[in-house]
Amino acid sequence: MNEHDNYISTGVSGLDEILAGGLVPGRLYLVEGEPGTGKTTTALQFLAEGVRRNEPVLYITLAESEVELRAVARSHGWTMEGIHVHEVIADEQLLDASQQYTMFHPAEVEMGDTIQNILKIVRERKPARVVLDSLSELQLLAENPLRYRRQVLALKQFLAGQGCTAFFLDDRTGKNGDLQVRSIAHAVLMLEQNTREYGSERRRLRVVKYRGVAFRGGYHDYKITPGGIVVYPRLIAAESRVLQKRDQIGSGIPPLDALLGGGLEAGTSTLISGPPGTGKSSLASQFVYAALERGERAAMFLFEESANNLLNRSAALKMNLFQYMDTGSLAIQQVDPGELSPGEFMHVVCKAALDGAKVIVIDSVNGFMNAMPDERLLMTHLHELLTFLGQRGVLTLLVGVQQGMLGPTVSTSLDTSYLADNIIMLRYFEATGEVKQAIAVFKKRGGSHERTLRRFALSSAKGIEVGKVLREFHGILTGVPKIVERGAGAAGERR
Repeated sequence: MNEHDNYISTGVSGLDEILAGGLVPGRLYLVEGEPGTGKTTTALQFLAEGVRRNEPVLYITLAESEVELRAVARSHGWTMEGIHVHEVIADEQLLDASQQYTMFHPAEVEMGDTIQNILKIVRERKPARVVLDSLSELQLLAENPLRYRRQVLALKQFLAGQGCTAFFLDDRTGKNGDLQVRSIAHAVLMLEQNTREYGSERRRLRVVKYRGVAFRGGYHDYKITPGGIVVYPRLIAAESRVLQKRDQIGSGIPPLDALLGGGLEAGTSTLISGPPGTGKSSLASQFVYAALERGERAAMFLFEESANNLLNRSAALKMNLFQYMDTGSLAIQQVDPGELSPGEFMHVVCKAALDGAKVIVIDSVNGFMNAMPDERLLMTHLHELLTFLGQRGVLTLLVGVQQGMLGPTVSTSLDTSYLADNIIMLRYFEATGEVKQAIAVFKKRGGSHERTLRRFALSSAKGIEVGKVLREFHGILTGVPKIVERGAGAAGERR
């Protein structure tokens, strides 16, 4: 049997997926990261998983006391039942001058005592899982890289001989010697923490190496929650490509469906773009409402507007979304921009699709980008997300806010048009002393569509209205069109 056929779980949500199934038993794993990245929490989850599997486990600490470890466990709502903690910490008697070494260097004596202490407790407890916290203490005692490497290598061979799967924690506060252990370890997990100008810290994980395993490379966001660490594996849409027939999805408004050539195709993404107040979010809500009325599920992710405002505004436009919130058919999540990471956002959106949502709204793309200004390659994240959703037949609606109100200078600092399969444009225009709205379809990859501009209006009496083609106007996209002289004049435009 191949050794990789018998993986064991790390106990950390999402981490096994990155490691292509979990851990190879009986190997040494290095978990490195600066203080505050969650190494101790990761180690406790690793041991707790062993307890769940009725395995003997051991936490050897060279720095933190058992009291401190139990405090960490309590903060996550855990108990330390089943986890044996062994302290190898300098005794307070060392502060006494009479206890100081004279003939031998302190490091020589303490290093030997420490190693013997570790070997003794492992032989006694015979654990299946071991955590050694932390390597920086051994590195300081070893004093030179050669001795440090030999001691760690000897520990590795000893633990392997005892059948232990070991996590060695390294807080990277010792001398430059981390590469020594990296070369010895079977796999290396690197935890990072980045402080932003606004909002909470961003944490991410990378598997530096994993011998003989095709792990998922690159950076993966993770979060320290009250229940432990949750890792959000980097989305790779290509891993789940499927071929399927795409059905058309109607909006419930016949003139709008006519403008769209019958509707929008399932598995496509649609950018609804326009200046503020033109009705972009309401139009997206209409597709959601139509799907819910057909008995389908939907999800909406809001970056600017509150869920309460959306629900009440939709109700005023003849779309009662409250009832579907109560039944669970509609999920609305109001995103906190200061706490979000790209990986976490991708995870919750993909989960909505896997839970059966057929229409998903991201309102807005501008909010998504502005919520994470320090992040790089957000457009790549978005591309992977849209591909993933498309492969599962989800109709994705992206709301994009344009800058400006009237005229050809209406633009956006965000160009997502190349990502979207369809583009619906809403515009203001001035005519006969009023500011009015128009709607047009600029792009549709799934089939043919009208090239016309139609009147678009919102009212509490009729809800969303898509009117007749605005044939009596010329230059609507300029914002100040001219009336075409056909005898009807402005009267032909009244509806």
